[in-house]
Amino acid sequence: MIHRDIYNSLINWRKESVPKPILLRGARQVGKSFIVNAFGTNEFDNIITINFERNPEYKELFTTNSPKVIIEKIMLLSGREINAGTTLLFFDEIQECPEAITSLRYFYEERPGIHIIGAGSLLEFSLRSSNFKMPVGRIQYLFMHPLSFNEFLGALGETHLQKFTTDFNNIKNIDPLIHNKLTELVRTYFILGGMPAVIAEYVKNANILRCQKIQRSIIDTYLDDFGKYSKATDFMTLRKLFYSAAKFTGEKFVYARVDNTQKTAVLKNALNLLELAGVLIKIKRSTGDGIPLESNVKENFFKILFLDIGLMNNINGSFNKIILEKDLSSSLKGSVAEQFVGQQLICHGNPWQKTALFYWAREAKNSSAEIDYLVEHNGFPLAIEVKSGNIKRMKSIMMFMEKYKPPYSLRVSQNTYCKDRNIYSIPFYGINSFLQSSL
Repeated sequence: MIHRDIYNSLINWRKESVPKPILLRGARQVGKSFIVNAFGTNEFDNIITINFERNPEYKELFTTNSPKVIIEKIMLLSGREINAGTTLLFFDEIQECPEAITSLRYFYEERPGIHIIGAGSLLEFSLRSSNFKMPVGRIQYLFMHPLSFNEFLGALGETHLQKFTTDFNNIKNIDPLIHNKLTELVRTYFILGGMPAVIAEYVKNANILRCQKIQRSIIDTYLDDFGKYSKATDFMTLRKLFYSAAKFTGEKFVYARVDNTQKTAVLKNALNLLELAGVLIKIKRSTGDGIPLESNVKENFFKILFLDIGLMNNINGSFNKIILEKDLSSSLKGSVAEQFVGQQLICHGNPWQKTALFYWAREAKNSSAEIDYLVEHNGFPLAIEVKSGNIKRMKSIMMFMEKYKPPYSLRVSQNTYCKDRNIYSIPFYGINSFLQSSL
């Protein structure tokens, strides 16, 4: 079993005296069903799973809002007892039965000791439906993503390196041989990404070509889903945006570059649908003059991050370039490295809330500048640049620091740790330990 960090969040939820039902959110094939089944099997006396996609007849159970009646019928159909504290109820593909989502409110109010998790790949579409009544305050969201690099190390059996990279003091004083090994593992992660099925295949056979076939299969699954998104947006528009998101990762997104013959409103709607499905993430432009960063967003300016670095590189056919690239920071003009950093920021965000990403830009004649990422860190906006080369050449980060006077900023690259004035430079594998450290 590939250990996922989110399992620890579920363990903590298991210990709550009155656990709110969970809606587990995340894109298709990030491992939602697998982790819930593993959690239920390991931590409860029994788990009862209802998959509304495979067994649509179970929707009839939720024509009532009475948890007592619903539980009695589930016990009769499953032949198993449902007891508070010892049974996990798992409603899989719950988006197929909005009434089941609504019922979670009544479970919390009338049967508060029952542990319930709902999950679904296209859950976001049900949650945004105009005729759907959200049980506000009676449920909690848990967000799941592809494997982080740290989880990837654990999956490969590199548990010593996994533990080593969680301590920032180790990053600051790393031996060159260990640094080189970790850098090559980062390169492998660039190619494989963090989709569980891909990693499981690599762990089993170490065959990258077979892993790429699985990546292609996952991509095809996303394409097949497009017909479920919206009748108002055609397949080809969604397809163009999907492939453009992979191609233009890390760049300011311009709709005309996707299709200059299509209306912006149509492309905007399609982009929002892909974001709802979780296959891409908007990186919003913030002025950076304080937190929360969300309060200083410029809505019409944004960049795009793809769901997974491995899928992105599969679409772009970047395999050989990444293998041969000496400096990973420069892969495909830096877009692969930016994808890696953004993906780690999301993976290591608070799993109980949706992680938002931001960047900073200044557009002025002869004085333009851009910071790849801004994150809220220790009470201030932390500027993160993903660059190769010398710190002294980093005009944008210097400009940002001069304007806003943050305590320090961060550069991420292939190089080992160093500090120049108030700019910390860390290797790719040190992102999480840096953000978690007290310096």
